[in-house]
Amino acid sequence: MLNIFVKWTVQETLPPKYLYYDPTTSHQLMCDQCPPGTYVKQHCTASSKTECAPCPDQYYADDWNSNEECQYCNVVCKELQYEKVECSSTKNRVCECIEGRHLELEFCLKHTACPPGFGVVQQGTPERDTVCESCPKGYFSNETSSKAACQQHTNCSALGFKMVQRGDATCDNVCQGERTDKSDQQCEIDITLCEEAFFRFAVPTKLTPSWLNTLKDSLPGLKVNAETIEKIKQRHSTQEQTFQLLKLWKQKNKGRKNIIQGMDLCENTILKHIGHLNITSEQLNVLMDNLPGKKVGREEIEHTLSMCKSTHQILKLLNLWRIKNRDQDTIKGLTYGLKHLKAYHFPMTTIQGLRKVVKYLHSLTMHKLYQKLLLEILGNQIPLVKVRRG
Repeated sequence: MLNIFVKWTVQETLPPKYLYYDPTTSHQLMCDQCPPGTYVKQHCTASSKTECAPCPDQYYADDWNSNEECQYCNVVCKELQYEKVECSSTKNRVCECIEGRHLELEFCLKHTACPPGFGVVQQGTPERDTVCESCPKGYFSNETSSKAACQQHTNCSALGFKMVQRGDATCDNVCQGERTDKSDQQCEIDITLCEEAFFRFAVPTKLTPSWLNTLKDSLPGLKVNAETIEKIKQRHSTQEQTFQLLKLWKQKNKGRKNIIQGMDLCENTILKHIGHLNITSEQLNVLMDNLPGKKVGREEIEHTLSMCKSTHQILKLLNLWRIKNRDQDTIKGLTYGLKHLKAYHFPMTTIQGLRKVVKYLHSLTMHKLYQKLLLEILGNQIPLVKVRRG
């Protein structure tokens, strides 16, 4: 009985009415309004209902109305904006500043970059600027960035080192035996091969509409906001959405040490496979040229060679390739490139070493590690995905 009553009341209240004076009969009539996307073509009479017509192209009506014409889509996207919502029969056009900028008055201004000694406490959005705050005691920031939060000073004693120089708001603690140059920082890899494999593995075989929000709410640390989740859904394929969410989640929690516990086993194994290969700069150029999609430029390769240790150079270049080829799987790209290297008389030991990396990332051992890591991060809050072999 309750369901029938609710249905009846909704039907009774829609469509809304409006008062209309009929000039022919001099009577006041209660006419039905027209639904969104339409306008009143002919008002009702004592013997006929309101006649509605669809809004013409570039015009809209966003609500029930009694208007004799639709509103014009008058919003025009300006420089450094893109069309977030197209003009339709029910919506005006909506424009938004491109990534990295926010709207202030009528201009899309670049997000403020927090200087050294300050960290980002609220990242900029298309509607608001970055919010910076000075690093509290025990934290530091040694870069100018619109995204990086303050990082906690390294605990030298916990690592078995002696502190030889105390850090401040712009510098980390310096530990005895620790590298003090900046090459490691400048060679930083935002998502490692192991993390990428882990992030892509976390995609369930069957995705539900609520999967992304469930995963977002289950992840520890700083959360990715709901607005960003909607952008991920709009801009990426269903299979790619989980990877993009986990990548953003890692970036938001960049200042937290070991956000993904237990990944060291994989990273060390990868370095073991490639650490002895002694790949030359020319071979690296050949390898990068044979990866599909957009290429990593020669200048980027030379810069990587000068900034990264030999054991990390190929990993950094693969990372640069992934960034250039959004929505591409680095491991699949590497597999594709390896097929063409024999024609360039590439050393077989190098090809075999890289194949071992691919094989390991798809091994049962790695999948068991993924299961363990998912349990550690998510607990029992969401169902675990089944082990998949490559």
